[in-house]
Amino acid sequence: MNPWPFVIAAYGLVALGTIVLAGWSWIAMRRAESAADKLRQRP
Repeated sequence: MNPWPFVIAAYGLVALGTIVLAGWSWIAMRRAESAADKLRQRP
């Protein structure tokens, strides 16, 4: 049985997971920065 399809699929899953995690972190960072800016603007 040829292992390469499984190896390629594993790398694909890792790459996809990395992209999703980076995007999720970026969105969370933007929300946190927005919340901090709103707190700073309050009198």
